[in-house]
Amino acid sequence: MDFLRPADWPAALAAKAEHPDAVPIAGGTDVMVEINFDHRRPERLLDLTRIGELEEWETGERTVRLGAGVPYSHIIERLSAELPGLALASRTVGSPQIRNRGTVGGNLGAASPAGDAHPALLAAGAEVEVASVRGTRMIPVEEFYTGVKRNALAPDELIRAVHIAKADGPQQFSKVGTRNAMVIAVCAFALALHPRTRTVRTGIGSAAPTPVRARAAEDFLNAALAEGAFWDSGETIPPAVAREFAQLCAGACDPIDDVRGSAAYRRHAVTVMARRTLGWTWQAYREGEGRAAACA
Repeated sequence: MDFLRPADWPAALAAKAEHPDAVPIAGGTDVMVEINFDHRRPERLLDLTRIGELEEWETGERTVRLGAGVPYSHIIERLSAELPGLALASRTVGSPQIRNRGTVGGNLGAASPAGDAHPALLAAGAEVEVASVRGTRMIPVEEFYTGVKRNALAPDELIRAVHIAKADGPQQFSKVGTRNAMVIAVCAFALALHPRTRTVRTGIGSAAPTPVRARAAEDFLNAALAEGAFWDSGETIPPAVAREFAQLCAGACDPIDDVRGSAAYRRHAVTVMARRTLGWTWQAYREGEGRAAACA
């Protein structure tokens, strides 16, 4: 196995162009597991750990540009105010050691439907910045996942950063596992209120071949909140609306039976998580979180 170790970003792109089969590695929390269990035996590894810019982030007026190599622990410690949903999801990733090494860029590259970052990225509204020697392009995160552990990267492209909308309202993340820690999600759900645009976005993980948004549920809830003037009044969402939203979220799933859980259980769990996260986020909104943005 060849080990390529570029010193900077242009060298990394050049190496990837010359060797499209090279597997990028930074934290290694997914790649090394596959190699150690002999599930994968790449001819080349492309080590990105010397490229410091991948571990940097920039906070703008409306978005955060998160370098592909920023570890989960940094998101938890330093970006929980700007990216609360992603910070909550990051807290559920593995152990402290894994959170110190694992990255959102790596989660995206692996494109596992069970990746913890994906629902939060979908709910927050993110774009993936990818690059090659041919140039840079932005991919909306919902278009990035193309199949089970498949993504929209061309063979010569690398993930450089993720651009994520800063929270202007409450966000939540919920995950069901077979135990309380160090577990792959049986299913996961994220919800973000966007008072500035008076919209709601969702993200569902490990309940379909790819991470997905529950678009019908979003449309239903957006219409219900608008028709009832809930953004202005802050009144409690009727239980019937919450139940219908939750059922529509479950309807967006296309789960399988596997060793971690049945398809029926996953649909039920998504229903429960959707209803609960809606209750938590709306209560936070009623208490003032994001109300100013909705009234602006």
